[in-house]
Amino acid sequence: MGCDYLSLATPGVQGLHPYLPGKPIAELEREYGVSNIIKLASNENPLGSSPAAIAAVRSGLDELWLYPDANGFELKQALSRRLGLETECITLGNGSNDVLVLLAEAWLSPEHNAVFSEYCFAVYPIATQAAGAEARIAPALAADSDMPLGHDLQAMTDRIDANTRLVFVANPNNPTGTWLDNVALRDFVANVPETCLVIIDEAYLEYAGEGQGSDAAVWLADFPNLVVTRTFSKAYGLAGMRVGYALSNPQVAAVLNRVRQPFNVNGLALLAAEAALEDADFLARTKAVNDRGMQQLRSGLLDLGLGVIPSAGNFILVDMQREAMPIYDALLRKSVIVRPVGNYGLDQHLRITIGTQEQNATLLAALADVYS
Repeated sequence: MGCDYLSLATPGVQGLHPYLPGKPIAELEREYGVSNIIKLASNENPLGSSPAAIAAVRSGLDELWLYPDANGFELKQALSRRLGLETECITLGNGSNDVLVLLAEAWLSPEHNAVFSEYCFAVYPIATQAAGAEARIAPALAADSDMPLGHDLQAMTDRIDANTRLVFVANPNNPTGTWLDNVALRDFVANVPETCLVIIDEAYLEYAGEGQGSDAAVWLADFPNLVVTRTFSKAYGLAGMRVGYALSNPQVAAVLNRVRQPFNVNGLALLAAEAALEDADFLARTKAVNDRGMQQLRSGLLDLGLGVIPSAGNFILVDMQREAMPIYDALLRKSVIVRPVGNYGLDQHLRITIGTQEQNATLLAALADVYS
C-alpha cells in the first residue's frame, strides 16, 4: 500500500493502543483445544442474566425490524422512579463505556486536560488521548497503605488547574477493587472548580458493602459539575446487551445528547435493562453469591501465600509474587481464564472475577497446581 493511513489519523489516535478485553471462551477453545472452560476474566455475573430480563428480550423479538426508542423513554422513567431524579438528568449509553467516551468528546480538546489515578479503568486514558487532550495521572496510594494502589485524592487535587475539564474517579475502582470513603470523596468533589466535571464511575456499586461505595447520585443537587456513571453489565448480568447510563444536571445531559449517536442503545437492551432494574430478587442473589465467593477466594488465595488487594467489586486483584503472564498462560491450559493486567503497569498481578462456589474452587485448585 502506498499511503500510510495511520499517519493521516489525528495525533491522539495515532498513539492509541486498543482496549484489551478478557479472552473469550471460544478463542481459548480454538487456541488450546481445551473444554469445560470457566471464564473469570471480565467481571461478568456468574449467575447469568435476570430471568425477567431474558423474558423481556424474548417478548421483543417480533419488533427487531423497528428502530428502538431513541430517547429510551420507558427505561428513563424506570430509572427516574428508582433514583428520584428527573428524566432530563439521565443519558443512556451503549454500556457506561459509551457515556465515558461521550464526556471526553464533548469536553476535551488539545487545549485541555483530564485527571485520573494511576491504576484507573483503561477507558479513561484511551478517551482522553483520542480527544487529543493531556492526561494528568496521579500516583496511586502505596502498596503498603491502608488502601493499597487506591486513589490518592490529594494527588489528584494537585493536578487540577484552569484547563482541567474532566476528573475521572472510579468507586469502587477497576482493576484494583479499591474504594473511597464517602466523606473524603464528597469533600474532594466540593473542592473541584465548577468548570471541571467530576465523573464518579460506579460500575461496581451494587457489589459494595457498607461503607464501601459512594452512591454519589444523592450529591447531584449539591454539585452541578458532578456526573455519575453506572452500568447494567455487571450486577444486572447484561454485559452482552451493552446498556449503561450517566446521571448529571440537565444541562450536562443536554450537551451529551448533542454528541450521542442516534439509537445508541438497541431495543432489546432497553427492554432487558428495564426488566432487570425491577428484579430485586436476582440482584440480592447476585450480591449474596459475590459476598460468599469473595470470602472463599480471598481465604484460598491467602492460603497460597499470594497478595490480595482489598476489593469492593466482584473481582480480586492478586499479587502473584512473580511475573504474572506465565501463571496466566498455565491457567489457560487448565481451562481457566483470568485477566492479566500488565497493560495497567501491574506485571505481577492478575485480576480474578468472583465466580460461583464451584468455579472459585476450580480456580484455586488450578493455582495450587501451578504453584506446586
